[in-house]
Amino acid sequence: MTAWLVIPAAAVVGFAVGSTSPATWLARRRGVELATSGSGNPGATNVGRVLGRRFGVIVGLVDVLKGLLPTLAFLPFGETPALVAGTAAVLGHCYSPWLKGHGGKGVATSLGAILGVAPLFALLVVLVFAVVVVMTRWVALASVSAALFIIVAASFAAVSNEDSVSVGQIVSAFVIGVVVIARHRSNLTAKLRGH
Repeated sequence: MTAWLVIPAAAVVGFAVGSTSPATWLARRRGVELATSGSGNPGATNVGRVLGRRFGVIVGLVDVLKGLLPTLAFLPFGETPALVAGTAAVLGHCYSPWLKGHGGKGVATSLGAILGVAPLFALLVVLVFAVVVVMTRWVALASVSAALFIIVAASFAAVSNEDSVSVGQIVSAFVIGVVVIARHRSNLTAKLRGH
């Protein structure tokens, strides 16, 4: 593929893959409309709540693949196209045109995107998520904590001029972290209001 076509192609492919909604498709196959069930969110957590843990796990794994596969597909062309593909997949998942601009919270897809380019860092993100879940039993807080960890780590790398971390990784981390936090804003607000 011609070099100047790689990054636009990565963005388009990543967004297209990310915008698919296995949660919505699976729920409809089971006669359930996620938009009006549970939290109304078309993601793994709500699927687990509405259809059962097994289906939630399946959707979660597929959502991880939505971020991982586009990233790996463009990794042979270089790190930047891979980062673009993964970040676009997260954006597609959160703002799917098939769901009229709505979508999931982006947590699992973000994990897949990070896993494709920085697997060790992805494990740290999972660790932060797991610790907060165990301590609080609140998935939304764990998701936001993991996203904040990503942003803080990217900020530290930017300030310290860490040679092992590229500008592309820092930008991608900021975008993914901010999007995930923004998608959880309503959860946090509702919790703080006692709902």
